[in-house]
Amino acid sequence: MGETADVVVIGAGAMGCSIAFHLARAGAGRVLVLDKGGICSGMTYRSGALVRLHYTNPHEARLALKAYEYFHHWEDLVGGACGFQQTGFLFVVGQEQVAALRHNVAMLRTLGVDTEVVSPEDVREAQPFARVDDIGAAAYEPHSGYADPVKTTLSFAAAAQRYGAEFRTSCPVTAIRVAGGRVRGVDTAAGPIDAGAVVCAAGPWAPALLRTAGIEFSIRPVLAEVVYFRRPPETALGHMVYIDRAAGSYFRPADGRMTFVGAGHGEPRLGDPDHLLDRNTPGQEELARARIAARIPAYQAAAYTYGHQGVYDMSEDGKAVLDRAPGVEGLFIAGGFSGTGFKKSPAVGLVMSELVLGREPSVPIHAFRFTRFAEGEPIRGEHEYGFVESAQLSI
Repeated sequence: MGETADVVVIGAGAMGCSIAFHLARAGAGRVLVLDKGGICSGMTYRSGALVRLHYTNPHEARLALKAYEYFHHWEDLVGGACGFQQTGFLFVVGQEQVAALRHNVAMLRTLGVDTEVVSPEDVREAQPFARVDDIGAAAYEPHSGYADPVKTTLSFAAAAQRYGAEFRTSCPVTAIRVAGGRVRGVDTAAGPIDAGAVVCAAGPWAPALLRTAGIEFSIRPVLAEVVYFRRPPETALGHMVYIDRAAGSYFRPADGRMTFVGAGHGEPRLGDPDHLLDRNTPGQEELARARIAARIPAYQAAAYTYGHQGVYDMSEDGKAVLDRAPGVEGLFIAGGFSGTGFKKSPAVGLVMSELVLGREPSVPIHAFRFTRFAEGEPIRGEHEYGFVESAQLSI
């Protein structure tokens, strides 16, 4: 008799490990997590790991708000440490987007988000080193910040294992087996595994895997780069997390008195998740420096330390798919997070486990259904900010 599992989870990043934790805690039987690399060896490892709540639609905001509870009460809800740092968060816009910002903050407050609109003068008072003459307004979240993506994922994995989940690393899944309209298991480099349910949380590798089950999952692997600078004396004691649409960047503090900066790189470029650079391409350092220095001028002379590439699983509307795979009973998809998934990973694990177990999701996920694109119902906020090329980056 071959190997069997009740649920196979493909992918051991933050999403896969959160899903495994919630399934195992809920008593889903034998939960087996498979990954071609190791735990947190893929895109989670390269994540910006921001923990914030500013969205233009209530669907993502509700997921992020549920996940927020975990980051603020990690030891009680998961165990271990996620490295969360409460720095405060600023979503900065120019004058032309102030009306949209005010609408979105009002919407978020109806959901229970602790946020408010602040003036350029308020930003300058809170962050004296910041340039504010180009700011129209900002949304401020006092309890937001960032986490450690590796600690978060390892903590989820350890908690899943305490509840009995098993992990098999260096074990590539080569196919998802389907027969008679339902999933039958997976094929791996080490042999087949039968399973009653399979959850694909494989990030940019998901389309190829789902294609083996007859599912076309339309996402693009969009390349992004981030840069680390040594913090100058003006910010030596730290700074808030920023998403800066006025200057075209996002940035946060990082360990070792550094600042992590994402700044786009022109038109979107596709990347190969199996062949990423652990360094920056020519011009990226200069672009990132110019973008952050436009907000905090002291970074014009900050020392460059290093950088790396990543890819984001960009869906058609830049929002996730959290759903059953159409036409294949027992197959589930958690993907297409488009660079904004990490902060939602605790909530995604919860709702996906409930979906697998046939329970009502704790957070509504109908808007994230697979079929929304064919139905002409992409997720869009009433007051979107419009495209800026820095939005290619994981925030």
